[in-house]
Amino acid sequence: MTRLALVDCNNFFCSCERVFNPALVGKPVVVLSNNDGCIISRSEEAKALGIPMGAPLHEQEAVIRKHGVRVFSSNYTLYGDMSARVMSILREEVPAIEIYSIDEAFLGLPANFTKESALALRAKVLQWTGIPVCIGIGSTKLLAKLANRHAKKNREITGGVFDLAGYPDPEGIMAATPTDGLWGVGRNLALHLKGIGITTALEFKQADPAAIRRSMGVIGERMLRELNGIPCLELEEMPPDKKGVMASRSFGALVESLEELEEALANHVARAAEKIRHHGLLATRMEVFLRTNRFRKDDPQYSPGIGITLDRPSNATGELMSTARELLRRIYRPGYRYKKTGVQLANLVSEEEYQPTLFETPRPRIDIDRIVDEINRRMGDPKNPVITRASQGTERSVKGWKMRSERHSPHYTTDWNQLPEAKVGF
Repeated sequence: MTRLALVDCNNFFCSCERVFNPALVGKPVVVLSNNDGCIISRSEEAKALGIPMGAPLHEQEAVIRKHGVRVFSSNYTLYGDMSARVMSILREEVPAIEIYSIDEAFLGLPANFTKESALALRAKVLQWTGIPVCIGIGSTKLLAKLANRHAKKNREITGGVFDLAGYPDPEGIMAATPTDGLWGVGRNLALHLKGIGITTALEFKQADPAAIRRSMGVIGERMLRELNGIPCLELEEMPPDKKGVMASRSFGALVESLEELEEALANHVARAAEKIRHHGLLATRMEVFLRTNRFRKDDPQYSPGIGITLDRPSNATGELMSTARELLRRIYRPGYRYKKTGVQLANLVSEEEYQPTLFETPRPRIDIDRIVDEINRRMGDPKNPVITRASQGTERSVKGWKMRSERHSPHYTTDWNQLPEAKVGF
């Protein structure tokens, strides 16, 4: 019988902050979204204070001050590196792995993998990385997710590991699980299920497959079959090819000038181009957009977008910046206060499989972009590269478009200049 596990890092962003700052252990901690806007990660202590997920920071200031909640800006460089460390440990322990998100992975388990094996794996990840995880085991992806949910909600009893197949009363777990606690069931789908008399995972499991297919289509029927232990969602060991890459951030302050918008967009293009080069891809289409702040009712609103099919597929930063700048100038209108700009590189194709035409200009033998990428990876980080183009701005230029990140922790694991220091007193 197929057995899968879902490994989920607990309160991942907060846990990463605690690894290098032990004083945070046992204290309420929250991590903010880009621009320090909303709360996107909470420690268990912060959850106990009633701080909701996704809440705007300004709405929680009173609770934060009263209880001494530690607040951090997102440090995705640190989180990405810590995620890679966790995934490398998991990869060594099992024959197959699908990295589902930055803090989750499905594992294909060997026949001799037991609950004790899972507990040992959990302890190893904690010891080697400092990141606590929970592990749920089931015969399908959906059941593994359900088992993980139970392991996480009952850590004192489960020890962070729960094998649904080995539990004497799995239907009891399902009866106690509302439909919105199932993987893939959001608020709207839960309301739809409630409308047809299904409010728990067990009721979903026992529903008529034909009726579910008529009501919810093939996706609903797959979910029902997965609940009944029939695998419908395969383990994807190779991630699917990317179809597009977007780079965009809200500004730290509203921006009006074309010069600042061009500078911000150039930085987004540089980041997007680096990403597709890393995956060996070329973009055949580019889209650029602008956004005003729709929540400022007194400001005039204007949120245009424009796209173009490139003359030839490209991942060259200079070429893409020139195209993006031209598109931005077509849609820019003075008199508006812009909150955001961004670029999407779409319809991506493989560099190796792309066949150029006879009339295309040959690409240079020395790929300057890749040399710059390697230097930046070794000496900087994606958010603060050491080598940039002039169009990305200089320290002397106005940076009103720069994202707010006032509570940023150091890049402990990726920057020699930000390594943690151990101070010994005698």
